[in-house]
Amino acid sequence: MVDGIFSGLRVIDCASWIAGPAAATILSDFGAEVIKIEPPGAGDPWRASVAVPGKVTDYWWQLTSRNKRSLAIDLKPAEGLAVLHRLVARADVFITNFPLPVRERLRIAAADLLAVNPRLVYGSISAYGEAGEEAARTGFDATAYWARTGLMDMVRTGAEAEPVRSMPGMGDHPTATALYAAIVTALYRRERTGKGGVAQTSLLQNGLWANGCFVQNRLFGEHVAHRPPRKQTPSALANHYRCRDGRWFLMALHNEARQLAGFLKAIEAEHLAADPRFETQLARRANARALTEILEAIFAKRDLDEWRVVLERAGVTFGPVSSVNEAADDAQARAIGALVPFADGGGFTVSSPFHLDGETKVAPARAPAVGQHSEALLGEAGYSAEEIARLKGLGVLQR
Repeated sequence: MVDGIFSGLRVIDCASWIAGPAAATILSDFGAEVIKIEPPGAGDPWRASVAVPGKVTDYWWQLTSRNKRSLAIDLKPAEGLAVLHRLVARADVFITNFPLPVRERLRIAAADLLAVNPRLVYGSISAYGEAGEEAARTGFDATAYWARTGLMDMVRTGAEAEPVRSMPGMGDHPTATALYAAIVTALYRRERTGKGGVAQTSLLQNGLWANGCFVQNRLFGEHVAHRPPRKQTPSALANHYRCRDGRWFLMALHNEARQLAGFLKAIEAEHLAADPRFETQLARRANARALTEILEAIFAKRDLDEWRVVLERAGVTFGPVSSVNEAADDAQARAIGALVPFADGGGFTVSSPFHLDGETKVAPARAPAVGQHSEALLGEAGYSAEEIARLKGLGVLQR
């Protein structure tokens, strides 16, 4: 077992779906002990979400709940809340993304738990923040991060194109990383002052941060138009093209003064440098559509693998439009530790997106079954076998 930088840090994951639990997952990657609180029965509803219709496989659960121990307990009865309070009293971090009214109803709001443990860092994720008229509104990353913040509107291929749906977790995982950062900042403050407190973020705020360039334009009074279709882009050298085999790649040749001559030579189009339409950067912008059509015809003559070699030799920054299958098999992703094997050797998972020199992440353990560790966790918290049996008899505790 790796002795991670957060070894000895006790974290309670009393959240559901992705954003809150994923923040706890990052802490667990660096050695924190994470207790996953779930309702008895089916547990966290995220368990039932599957990537492939018709297949009952908990792929997504394995990603977001690795390294955790599950405690299945009903928090509504006083007996269940008392168990949570005992755990909170010895915990360092409590994470939740339950809607604010639900927290109040369950008596797990920040004020409730900080009264039990003033050193606790209360990590909170909400859809729309914790102030203003919409603080109590529910939301998912698709609605609060993607749709609400202009991101969904801006990635269309043109003003008349339909908005594009987001991928599962596309806003949740960045928001989880933000909550992780807030929690670690709060832990640093606790080291200096001895005080815990609330570390909070929201899907809305993270979506605005992700769309910050265009939102900042608007904040300075600029009109922000939809991005133009591919053939109307202002720069043909920062565009995507289809190859002979139907594969696409995105090129980002931004330093035209230094790179253009080598690029044109590499694609055997040096004559374009003498074309009055393309002699200067200003001219290339004015004639971007014509240059795009010329480059389309050139790139359509070879397969993507051939163009990879040509563009890499020319020093052109580009990226293939990879499928998910390709991303999951990416050798570079494995080399940098972005895709890592489970400790039991049964496949890979996606690791948290950063590293710390001198620190080795915990080898990811399989996510737990509902209530898999309930009895052991209560025993560690000081409950006797008779007390545990009583809680099970009351239906408060599962397994």
